[in-house]
Amino acid sequence: MEHAADADLYDDDLYADEHDEAPEPEPEPTLRVLVYSDDKNTRRQVMTALGRRPAADLPAFDYDEVATEPMTIRKVDASSYDLLILDGEATPAGGMGVCRQLKDEIYHCPPIIVIVGRPQDAWLATWSRADGVSSHPIDAIALADVVARVMRRRLSVATV
Repeated sequence: MEHAADADLYDDDLYADEHDEAPEPEPEPTLRVLVYSDDKNTRRQVMTALGRRPAADLPAFDYDEVATEPMTIRKVDASSYDLLILDGEATPAGGMGVCRQLKDEIYHCPPIIVIVGRPQDAWLATWSRADGVSSHPIDAIALADVVARVMRRRLSVATV
């Protein structure tokens, strides 16, 4: 008889363990960011400059690297990104031309930041309809500032 009581005790313990666990926390939200450049070092510099979270008040970033214009167009058309960062110095298709094409062809195109060859070229990005501009060489503080400003604007519009 003692063995039957012990068996009940063990069954109750198993039941308690299975049903008394705290619910798993919700996964942290992330923003999907596409980085386009034909130069892997430039892509790496952008992602390193921004890090996992470029500003404390923004969700973490999940990066997707792309090296060609056709793949950039294909991915943006097929996926949902929160931000695109395009290298204006990429060849054969520069980021400004790709930006202009995406803004013309993608309904509700995500915000785009173009990295121009030098600060004096920022005015050219207005033609491409970029939402933000930074320049080479990659300056981590300046790029993070532009990204944070653009993403705060997008997130505030999305929550209204």
